[in-house]
Amino acid sequence: MEGFRKRLWEGDAPGHEDGFEVPYINYYPAPERRSRACVVTFAGGGYRTRAAYECTGYRELLHAQGIDVFDVDYRVKPTKFPYPLLDARRAVRYIRAHAEEMGLDPNRIAVMGSSAGGHLAALISTYRGKIDGEGVDELDEVDYIPNAQILCYPVLDFDGHSGSFINLLGDEKERYPSISPAQIVDKTAPPAFIWHTETDNCVDVNNTFRYATALHNIGVSFEMHIYPLGGHGLGVGYHPERNIDVPYIRSWTDNLLAWLKLKGWIEE
Repeated sequence: MEGFRKRLWEGDAPGHEDGFEVPYINYYPAPERRSRACVVTFAGGGYRTRAAYECTGYRELLHAQGIDVFDVDYRVKPTKFPYPLLDARRAVRYIRAHAEEMGLDPNRIAVMGSSAGGHLAALISTYRGKIDGEGVDELDEVDYIPNAQILCYPVLDFDGHSGSFINLLGDEKERYPSISPAQIVDKTAPPAFIWHTETDNCVDVNNTFRYATALHNIGVSFEMHIYPLGGHGLGVGYHPERNIDVPYIRSWTDNLLAWLKLKGWIEE
């Protein structure tokens, strides 16, 4: 099947205002598909922007394993919560509703995100309330919960990266815990693969520990890797915009692929 770029809603997206971004879903089929699983990626950027190089690296990694990838241009500042989450839910719903015609398995949809994109991937995996803008058509009746979450140096609690929460909710600090995955996760969350660096000076690694502890305490399976060096925003192991390359942490990609093989999403 050929790739595409299309709006998540045919008309204006719920919450749209003149001059604001339009949310898109971008489909990148693997050149040689060897799995019916797919991964939906969300780039980081503190909900101010989206770091495209992260998703480019993830796409190359997954394509090499024959896995199809979807990249979501979710809305960022000045758009606030709940619309980035609405965009993420809409993307998963679209893929699941059209999985059969694309030759994909509707029960093997993973979400993958970095930094604030990791927050969004974790939020769609944990936030269960109905949100503004849902219920506009039949697609909104499709299940939005992914089957796996892949979180790269993610924002998982409100003190992990305050700027992301400010961009989502402004100064409504009393609402921050309600969109903190580490605070709201329950047994409906899918299995998780998580990695972070101990020396991340942007997103506090402690919020990753808290999320992992919460997953463990409620019995949700996860794998976590914490590296003793490397800063923030390293994607598959390097930051092209800052010319930072940390070969040591690239083993996280091997670990991820091994985890996907363990789940039966990649053929041995």
